[in-house]
Amino acid sequence: MVEWLQGIMLGLIGLAGGFAVGSAFVALLIVLDLIPRLVQLTRAYRRSAIFESGILAGALYWSCADLFDWSIRLPTILLLFPAVFQGLFVGMFAAALTEVLNVIPILSKRLKLKPYLFSLLMAMVLGKVTGSLADWLWVHP
Repeated sequence: MVEWLQGIMLGLIGLAGGFAVGSAFVALLIVLDLIPRLVQLTRAYRRSAIFESGILAGALYWSCADLFDWSIRLPTILLLFPAVFQGLFVGMFAAALTEVLNVIPILSKRLKLKPYLFSLLMAMVLGKVTGSLADWLWVHP
């Protein structure tokens, strides 16, 4: 009987934690305006539900994959396609966050880097790509 109650309590705590993390994720997406910006950039106004459903399906799938420890052994070359999309998502998320916080314009004004803004942005992008490739190909192959 005690084990049964512990299982129920553990399930409730896990569910509450999932709701907390999920609502924080949704709040962050709303604050960053990520989906409306994607719809605006792609000019796919009638298909905005597809973007929302894609993010929901991805979050649900990867939550289940992590929870149930799903794994598929594939050759590295086949993992390139999903890795590109994961990188795009993280990159857009980081770009939206810096845009909302106005990090780059404030940094360039304060440090008097306005003439070097393009070089600064390219250095950030190339550094992120290089670091990701090094991690993906050599550190965690």
